[in-house]
Amino acid sequence: MYKGIEHTAIATPDPEALASWYETTLNFPIVHRYAGNVFVKAPDGTMLEIIPSEGDPVQTAMKTPGIRHLAISTDDIDADKNDLVSKGVEIIQELSAGGNRLAFFLDPEGNILHLIHRDSPIA
Repeated sequence: MYKGIEHTAIATPDPEALASWYETTLNFPIVHRYAGNVFVKAPDGTMLEIIPSEGDPVQTAMKTPGIRHLAISTDDIDADKNDLVSKGVEIIQELSAGGNRLAFFLDPEGNILHLIHRDSPIA
């Protein structure tokens, strides 16, 4: 039986540096390393696998085909947004819709992330 998404991979020229950013900036500790790959783990148990990239980076935007963003859930979007800004992260867009609040930002590789606070769960 399918249980859920255990992890998502992000390719980068420097997995250690990007994993360190996720650890330092989002408090997702590094939990595993193998063959140049580095796993970071969020408090809810989901993980990102940071892997060595090959080739040239591709240009992406909010709606180009493929995976476009990682949504980081938060109980206090204002406090977490302020924390990000204090760590030098630029909030590039903020939205409110249907009781949900979002704050978009980029990791050092240009991957799109956003904080999300929902007044009530989707399902």
